[in-house]
Amino acid sequence: MAEELIGSVSHYFAKPQVGVVKLTGDLKVGDTLRLSGHGADFQQTVTSMQVDHVAVDTASPGAEVAIKVDERVRGGTQVSRITP
Repeated sequence: MAEELIGSVSHYFAKPQVGVVKLTGDLKVGDTLRLSGHGADFQQTVTSMQVDHVAVDTASPGAEVAIKVDERVRGGTQVSRITP
């Protein structure tokens, strides 16, 4: 499986368990991500995401998207898309 770096975590909110990702690549609902670095190393599928508190299905480079994460992440955690 190939991995393509598409951004990094800029913020994490513990109570809703949401990470804010600054994108350098495209992202869409259904993509499988690997979050690694700063104590995190796990994979998950994007089930929903928001830009400025509005649900979106896709996001482009330069956007900051909030995604629900399965585990705690920290600022600087690398976000890669996994492709088969």
